[in-house]
Amino acid sequence: MRMDEKNSLSRQSKAGKAAARGGKKLKKIKELEDSERDERKPDSQQQEITPEESAGQSLPNDSVQLPAEKNKQNTSTFDVPRPPCQPKPPMQPKLERAVSLDEKTWRRRFKTSQESLQDLNDTASSNDSLQEIATSLPSLNHGPQDGESGSTSSPGSLKTTPKNPNVSGRLVESKPILTQIMPPVPLPLLEFNISSQSLRTSNKIDPDCADYSNSSSGTSFLGQSNSLTGRWPSNMVFDDRSTDSIKSNLSLLTPIRSQDVRNRSYLEGSLLANGALLGTEELDRYFPDRKIGIFVTTWNMQGKKDLPDNLEDFLLPQDDDFVYDMYVVGIQEGCPDRREWEAYLQEILGPHYVLLHSTAHGVLYLSVFIRRDLIWFCSEVEYATVTTRIISQIKTKGALGVCFMFFGTSLLFVTSHFTSGDEKVYERILDYNKIIETLQLPKSLPDTNPYHSSPLDVTTRFDEVFWFGDFNFRLSKDRIGVNSILELDINTSVPQLLQYDQLSKEMNDGSIFKGFQEAAINFLPTYKFDICCDTYDSTSKQRIPSYTDRILYKSRQKDDIQVEKYAACPVLKTSDHRPVFGIFRVKVRPGRDNIPLAAGLFDRELYLLGIKRRISREIKKRQLLKNQKSSLVCAIS
Repeated sequence: MRMDEKNSLSRQSKAGKAAARGGKKLKKIKELEDSERDERKPDSQQQEITPEESAGQSLPNDSVQLPAEKNKQNTSTFDVPRPPCQPKPPMQPKLERAVSLDEKTWRRRFKTSQESLQDLNDTASSNDSLQEIATSLPSLNHGPQDGESGSTSSPGSLKTTPKNPNVSGRLVESKPILTQIMPPVPLPLLEFNISSQSLRTSNKIDPDCADYSNSSSGTSFLGQSNSLTGRWPSNMVFDDRSTDSIKSNLSLLTPIRSQDVRNRSYLEGSLLANGALLGTEELDRYFPDRKIGIFVTTWNMQGKKDLPDNLEDFLLPQDDDFVYDMYVVGIQEGCPDRREWEAYLQEILGPHYVLLHSTAHGVLYLSVFIRRDLIWFCSEVEYATVTTRIISQIKTKGALGVCFMFFGTSLLFVTSHFTSGDEKVYERILDYNKIIETLQLPKSLPDTNPYHSSPLDVTTRFDEVFWFGDFNFRLSKDRIGVNSILELDINTSVPQLLQYDQLSKEMNDGSIFKGFQEAAINFLPTYKFDICCDTYDSTSKQRIPSYTDRILYKSRQKDDIQVEKYAACPVLKTSDHRPVFGIFRVKVRPGRDNIPLAAGLFDRELYLLGIKRRISREIKKRQLLKNQKSSLVCAIS
């Protein structure tokens, strides 16, 4: 009996405990349902509640206090009734936190609004654009709408907002709004340029792009892509300096306006026309100082078949930092194979140069090499020859002339070989007169200054003239006297030797090379040497050392030609003559596009042949160097 009572008591206590636990669970479920019902109230229903409706439907002890409208100074409270709770079956509590309507609204506002932001995590902000959530109720029409900002603080003050009720009815303490911190010194203005600094500095070498940046304030390169619609796309960033980096993004070439392409003519043009191929813009872009470097050389090869191995030291000396825009090589008594000689020159100069023109008159050779970039600014090349022998079939003596226009400047290059002999000065003067009278140049090229041209002198029909070659003028002194002078110091011997120079005397008298000039001579006589040594003629003839190889120049305008260097090359010893070279700076003027252009024409076969030989020579050098290194290694078996 006692056992039954104990069991019944234990069962009653367990049932009481279970009922208590069940009551607690029901209470928690009811609280969850109330909170979810309050959170799920639509924003539109809450905003449609008017003060009269809220007053008529108010319930005692179940209302929430709301702030008044912003435009009214007095405040009033409204009682918003809560709907009656209806019993529902128990629901399982959700593990994930439900996102409230206010939180969704603020997430959407954070993405779209550009006027104000509010701090939802109760973190302080130093920007007065961040507002307190308690200052506005986005779910009701009495608070600020989307895009409106809350109360702001004036500079130099710290304000706090009154206690405002939350959506759920709880009163929250509003946090202080910090004032905006102003810098003591005004900050520098930012440059509105989206191009990087490296791209902008890479374009500083092209001053011709300055007008693009100036004119882009009204219209820009990006703006032309949407010119059909007449308005800017909303998602496009306007950049009025995009042309600064267009060259580096696309190519290194200068950008060209479409209007310039419409107006440009490659056949007919004016001297002052915009976009002319030979005009001012192109000339200033390639030559800002309007001067080109020309390397002119003359050499009597004595008909040797073998070419020198050290020609590279002559054309490209190591003491020169930069190469020149044009190489003009005149040869007298050249090697039997002229094509082989030209291929050797192309191999030495490399792929940066092309053979603009090459011609021959017997054993007289003349080759003009120009930088590959400048081939487009040359006119068609014209040439003519003159023989000074009584028998015209013998072409060892005479002259060979080549002329063309570079931009608007006409150039004439003449190489010649005059009559030899110590006492034949008069014959050499006759050779000169015959050449200037019978050299028929130019043929179709326009004369840049016809009013100063003479039909009896070919040198008057060009802006810049270079005449070089073996003139065969000697020193009017015996061998013993010349040898005694050569024993002196070079600074002393050269001026004394030039006192006996036949060419200098005739030029001073005006009987030859009228209007021509020669740079100061600071080198020893270039004729006549023993082969492969620095000794003057030691044969029985005992020829007098002389300055037979010369380079003269002439220009229509004063100071158009400046001499940078005038010297002889002592390293080439395969002939009885030493090469003489001159480096000149020549002024170039803009031209017109109505001249017959070369259109980039050059000797392509010779160019490829020289490049192949250059590659083969480099491979041989590397192989030889590799063999030398391997020979130094001893193998131990």
